[in-house]
Amino acid sequence: MKHITAILEGFGSTIILLVQSARHAPSLPRQFKRFMEQCYLIGYTTLPIVAILSFFIGGVLALQSGYSMQSFGAKEFIGSLVGLSMARELGPVMVAVLVAGRVGSAISAELASMKVYQEIDALITMNIPPERILVLPRLAAVLVMMPVLAIIANLVGWFGGALICQYVDFIALAPEKYFETLRQYTQFKDVWDGIIKAEIFGFVVVLVSCNIGLRTKGGPREIGASVTKAVVVSLILILVLDYFVTKALM
Repeated sequence: MKHITAILEGFGSTIILLVQSARHAPSLPRQFKRFMEQCYLIGYTTLPIVAILSFFIGGVLALQSGYSMQSFGAKEFIGSLVGLSMARELGPVMVAVLVAGRVGSAISAELASMKVYQEIDALITMNIPPERILVLPRLAAVLVMMPVLAIIANLVGWFGGALICQYVDFIALAPEKYFETLRQYTQFKDVWDGIIKAEIFGFVVVLVSCNIGLRTKGGPREIGASVTKAVVVSLILILVLDYFVTKALM
């Protein structure tokens, strides 16, 4: 019963935080510097690891599918498999997981430390809503940067698959044929659905991380507990939402 109550409390506080942050949306243009700083932290600093992992995920996907398809002569369709898998599923989910592990943990650690050391209370005392200067710029930044990260992940993953198909001996598929089938079977809707999923996942990760950080109670030891909780809850929500969002988009 205690676990159910904690889940409901967390859900309710997250919704309240979202509503309170949305009320301060008109102040976002005056926080352009904070917004750009969060875009840099969420997007630019996450880009290298997104590119590296996307390249190898696309390569591994091409390698595994090439090994399976060579037995029944369907290697020319590897491009369609890699294209659809990266665009609809692996791209947005992988980017969201990286954002949860890298950005979500940093957000929860920063806000939890501010809460523990009473900096949040100082802001409230000065009549400065934490939702306005700490939460809103991060939510706006993740909405802007997640589509960029998802598109880059798709492109790098497709390119990685093409290299593997070309240079692995038992596949030996020309890049022209690879990209021909990729273009034939991967439609704009598939890419767009992946971008929508990335937007939802990233927004939920940042919102949950902010909420957990701001609700931290106790001493410095609780900062680490909040970081762990934020990452674990974010990963669970990504996988749960993945099913429902995929079903809704089909």
